[in-house]
Amino acid sequence: MIALLRGILVGKSTNTVLIDVQGVGYEVHVSLTTFYQLPEIDAPVTLHIYTHVREEVLALYGFLAHSEKELFLLLLGVSGVGPKLALTILSMGTADLVSALKNGHVGRLKALPGIGTKVAGRLVLELREKVAPLSVTLSAREKGIESDVSAVTMERQAVEGALSALVNLGYRYQEAKRVLDVVRGETTDSLSLEQLIKKALQHLAKAG
Repeated sequence: MIALLRGILVGKSTNTVLIDVQGVGYEVHVSLTTFYQLPEIDAPVTLHIYTHVREEVLALYGFLAHSEKELFLLLLGVSGVGPKLALTILSMGTADLVSALKNGHVGRLKALPGIGTKVAGRLVLELREKVAPLSVTLSAREKGIESDVSAVTMERQAVEGALSALVNLGYRYQEAKRVLDVVRGETTDSLSLEQLIKKALQHLAKAG
């Protein structure tokens, strides 16, 4: 069973990455938290891996921080939560999720797509005590990316990437587009992909 991958990052999107390990390409599902902190293409990367085997399907789920993998495994232990839904829950951000679980914020959990009242209640009931000792360290690294692409093109790409990420998380296209329009209207500054997604999720959580 694969527990760790160390290789070269050759491709990435908001929900999957491709890692070249000595000539073998591994497709790995990742959370938004891990995606935010990935290095640039062609850079070395190490991911903690959860190998999910079901019938004839084998899928890999990767995390830069071991603490995030631990939280992912705790989520899988809750009835009704599979790997894909666990990644959606982790989109809250590790620290925010731990806080919501410890403090019993069911409403914040229900705001996530695919999470109903029963599942949100089970998450709090079963994980409140388990996440208490979990040490969470988030490194929000801002990267300066040099590019000859115009600012307008970069902004458009960021918006398209954020829209794709929200839809992949389970939000309806029109709902995601509306929230992103609201986020962009709140500032005259250009927002990065990470900033767009984070602010959009905050709006969606409040609306929920």
